[in-house]
Parts: sequence; structure tokens; C-alpha cells
Amino acid sequence: MTTRYRVEYALKTHRRDQFIEWIKGLLAVPFVLYSQPQGVFDGQGTSLAQTREEAHRRYSEILRDVELMIDDHIAHQNDPSNLFPSKLKLLVPSIGPFFTRLPLEAAFKFQDRKRYISSRRFVSPSFNDVRLILNSAQMMAVTTYGTLQLATFDGDVTLYEDGQSLETTSPIIPRLIDLLRKNVKIGIVTAAGYTTADKYYARLHGLLDALANSAELTPAQKQSVVIMGGEANYLFEFDPSSPHLLSPVPRHRWLTPEMAAWDERDIAQVLDVAEAALRDCIKTLNLPAALMRKDRAVGIVPQPPEARIPRESLEETVLVVQKILELSGAGRLRRVPFCAFNGGRDVFVDIGDKSWGVTVCQRWFGASMPGGAIKGDNTLHVGDQFLSAGANDFRARSVGTTAWIASPAETVDLLDELAELMEKKLS
Repeated sequence: MTTRYRVEYALKTHRRDQFIEWIKGLLAVPFVLYSQPQGVFDGQGTSLAQTREEAHRRYSEILRDVELMIDDHIAHQNDPSNLFPSKLKLLVPSIGPFFTRLPLEAAFKFQDRKRYISSRRFVSPSFNDVRLILNSAQMMAVTTYGTLQLATFDGDVTLYEDGQSLETTSPIIPRLIDLLRKNVKIGIVTAAGYTTADKYYARLHGLLDALANSAELTPAQKQSVVIMGGEANYLFEFDPSSPHLLSPVPRHRWLTPEMAAWDERDIAQVLDVAEAALRDCIKTLNLPAALMRKDRAVGIVPQPPEARIPRESLEETVLVVQKILELSGAGRLRRVPFCAFNGGRDVFVDIGDKSWGVTVCQRWFGASMPGGAIKGDNTLHVGDQFLSAGANDFRARSVGTTAWIASPAETVDLLDELAELMEKKLS
């Protein structure tokens, strides 16, 4: 089994990000020692200012220390002769590889100016605080220590609200156009698995129409957008001559050598096992759902369409199907990777996952580059699925840098932050 397969099958789901929780725990100590909530009531403004400054100093020191531990971890991962784990690996055993160093102290100071973390007296630094600090650190890293060449995005909850479309009025569109203008390639890597261009146009028509009508983008920049659907199964490129502004790319043109080696019989076996498990979940949990089988995926969708399946039932279905697949003959052979995930209203099992989808984008746009692909430290994947059962964006961490957002509004903020950093570098 290849190293890549070992990494992907070792990824844990249905848990909070342990690294974020660990940092959150570190920051809880100075909060307890220096927050002084009684200062809110005794009216001592000077005392509050002093405690704010002290909390800010201690938070900064802690994040600088974590930053140095990440540097040490990167040194360990880049030295194959060093058989000993890094200090960070010992403290957070689930930690994975880093593609860039992370300027956490600077990122904290940036977020503290926005979120007033040091000024709080009753609410300690939260999971979301740390998540956003890590996002800012990653934005600083991809623009300071290298050059961002590829940005990939999830669809639902990242570019548009769950189940909705990317409309012409979306504030995300001009920000994506700005990335293209700066010669950053864009890949939309979505779990939505459509085989025809019209359905992707329906979901992404705002962006595609903007590309077709843009006078500020060159033809080459307009061609710097691809849609990777079904996690890693259907590739479409921008085509201004097509009725739906997209053209499908034949698989033989974009499959990686590893993907080309996946046997159709193994794929069918994985999907057969998943289908049986999904049928059993529909019966066991009495789900208002219908089974849907595709050539590279199988899942359940609400039936009737307006029905709502409880989140807990969706999570249970993902975990049951994932475990059955892992213990099945097809899963134990590990010849074909798969991804079981909760889509918010449905559950699907796809062949491949978003790490493969991002890899295809890296190779598609980087074919003429040294190594034949855009590197992980020049890649940024933005998505929302890093936490729930079968979180499919989580897999992208194995092939590039990532940013974890919680809504399209956060994507707008992230892209504004990225644009400001890129402008500073250019100036």
C-alpha cells in the first residue's frame, strides 16, 4: 500500500480537530489567570486596560511558541533520516504534515484587532477564534513564503448556501475574478456529481456568466477555471462557445497514473457494498430517503424531496457505511479509495475524495511546471467540511494548504484578507 493510501485511510472523522482543541486549551490558561471578570463591575477602567494588555501578551507568547513547534515539526518531516517524532507530534499525535510554516503570532494580532479576543472577560478564546487565527496564518504563509498559484473551493456552504446556487449578485464572484486577474488558477472541487454541463451551469451560472462577459480577463485567464465534480470523477473546463459555458474533459486526459490504475471491478465492488449498507440504514433508521446509484457514486436523497432527514441520522448513516466499507473485502484491499460523507440533506459514497480532486487540478494547471504539477505549498483549498462525519474537505489537507470556513460570508472575508496580503506583496 502506498504512503498516500496510508495517509488517507488513517484520517479520522467524527471528531473535532485535535490541533485546534489543543491550542484552545493552551489559551484557556492565561484567560483564567488574567481575565478578571470582576473588573466589569468595579468600574476600574485602568485595570481592564492592563489586563487586556497582559492577556494579549500571554496569548501572543503562547502562539509564538506553537509557531516554533510547527517549525520544528516541519524540520522533522523534511528529514527522513530523523526517526524520532517532533515535540508537536508527541503532544498532538493526530497532527499531519505542514506545507508551509504558520505565522501564528502575527495572525493572532490580526484577528485580535477584529474580534477583541484579549478584551473578553467571560468568554475564553473559542474553537472559532483559533480556527480563524489558523486561517489568517495560512493566508499570510501562502502569500509571504511563496506564491499562490492554485485556489480550490468547495461548493455548498463555501461559495453559496447549502443547496443554493452561485448567483450573479454574489459578492464572491468579483473576488474570484480578482484572483484570476492575478493569474491564480481556480478549481471548484465539489461533491455534486453531474455528468452534464447544464447542471453545473445551473449551480455556478453567476461565475460562468461573469467569466464570459468579463472584459478585464484575458482568454488564458478565463481558461484558468475548472470544475471537478463528484469529488474527483468529472472534470469540466470553461468553454465560451458551449451553450452552458462548460465542456466535459475526457477522463484519459486528466486521470493521474494512480487513478488510471483503479480497476472498474473494484469500483463496482465498493459501490455494491456501499449500496447494501445504505439500504440497510434506510430500513433500520426508517429514513425518508430513496437510493441513488451513479457510475462512480451511490447515496441516499430525501424522498419526498422536501423531507428533512435528521442530522443525527445522516451522521449515523455515514459512520455505519464507512465502517462496513472499511471491514469489507473491497475496503480491506484498499485498491480504490472512497469517501462517505454527510452532504447536509443526503449521504453519498464517492469513489476517490477531494484530495484526488485537488491533485487533478494541480496536475491540470501545472503540467508544464517542474514536477508536472502545482506544489502543495502553492495550493489553497477552501471548504467547510472539516468537522462532521465523513468531512470531505478534510482529505484535501494531505495535498495542499487549507482554510476552514463556516459560511459564504466567511469566504468573502477570507478572500478580502487574501487580496490585501497579495497586494502588499506586489507593492
